[in-house]
Amino acid sequence: MGMLYVVPTPVGNMEDMTFRAIRILKEADLILAEDTRTSGILLKHYEIKNQLMSHHKFNEHGTTAGIVERLKAGATIALISDAGTPGISDPGFYLVREAVAAGQEVQCLPGATAFVPALVSSGLPDDRFCFEGFLPQKKGRKTRLENLRDEERTMVFYESPYRVVKTLKQFAEVFGEDRKVCCCREISKVHEECVRGTMTEVIAHFTEKEPKGEFVIVVAGKVEEGRRRNEERE
Repeated sequence: MGMLYVVPTPVGNMEDMTFRAIRILKEADLILAEDTRTSGILLKHYEIKNQLMSHHKFNEHGTTAGIVERLKAGATIALISDAGTPGISDPGFYLVREAVAAGQEVQCLPGATAFVPALVSSGLPDDRFCFEGFLPQKKGRKTRLENLRDEERTMVFYESPYRVVKTLKQFAEVFGEDRKVCCCREISKVHEECVRGTMTEVIAHFTEKEPKGEFVIVVAGKVEEGRRRNEERE
């Protein structure tokens, strides 16, 4: 029986790669990469020269069956994405599901993912939270937000810098202008930054200062907002 390893890679700083991840990639018979050009830089940095194959959301339905057959034949295969943990707002789920359905071993290594450091450093409750990833860009976006209106847990979203201000304004309409929010960008990179405040304050910040880099937006849940207001009254 083969083994499929899901291997997290750094979201920014190359030093966030684990010793185990490097070893697995060096030992794998095949490395599946979301973008071979992007992953090639990482692999070259760690002197990993194993076979590399493109595997992404546009071709995974065509390549997965062959990959599963290689697992059945006893191959050790490692799956990586451009950054972070495959399957978390990145390709990976479909292959993992099919490998499991075929009775193959799957292990996901602990490692880098953008939303965890953003959530922990936000200052908002992180004992219970819901991860929403990227919202639908058009169809279903309004419905998704309306369904989260009464969410009591801290909410975590991914967003492109080009839509940050628009998204924050939509959040203000649904959750209220005084709802606490934290926008983290460029996590683990040189220009890492977390901007905290109310929706109104953070919108003003990024209206004046152009958003750059990939964003994680952490929004206080309804319970936390109510608790904060009670504390202010006292």
